[in-house]
Amino acid sequence: MQADVLVLDIAGNPTRWSTAEGVAGDYAAGKVAWELGDLACSTLLRGGHNAASGLQSVLRVRSIVAIRGESRRQYAVSQVLHERANTLLFRRDRFICAYCGQAFDRDKLTRDHIIPKSKGGLNTWMNCVTACLECNQEKGARRVEDFRPLLYVPYVPCRNEQFILANRRILADQMDYLAAKLPKHSRARI
Repeated sequence: MQADVLVLDIAGNPTRWSTAEGVAGDYAAGKVAWELGDLACSTLLRGGHNAASGLQSVLRVRSIVAIRGESRRQYAVSQVLHERANTLLFRRDRFICAYCGQAFDRDKLTRDHIIPKSKGGLNTWMNCVTACLECNQEKGARRVEDFRPLLYVPYVPCRNEQFILANRRILADQMDYLAAKLPKHSRARI
């Protein structure tokens, strides 16, 4: 399975993940300002044959490309944690229950609201933590202070961390690029 291409704006800020085929048009249009990444990990795309020369067109797509005109606004850091983003939350928290401290498989975890939704709690990064089924059921609709203390503090992942959390097939050079700008408190640091 082919890894995604990390697409950056001209200043080097990540804007999106794309397929190699999705970036091929940017190469053809001359929009690729610069590229990084291990050449051995690049994707080789083959096109049609030239009628005059008989040669096949070939394009080598690197794993990290900066596109002229790519807008930072296409990927803003979201404070809201969408209903389907449990996997991102679990990855942020390294699949560890915030109450008992045990690591679990994804199917044994749930999203817990520090301030319960029934008491006005929102689906935000700062109000949600990973909890095992048992701890979440035991806590119920109580507030954290009425249950037991959190073992770690929730936080809003920065832009680079959200890119790391969103992609399970990150190449080493892409991970190095994104990790270089992670804050010290990030749980994505290895």
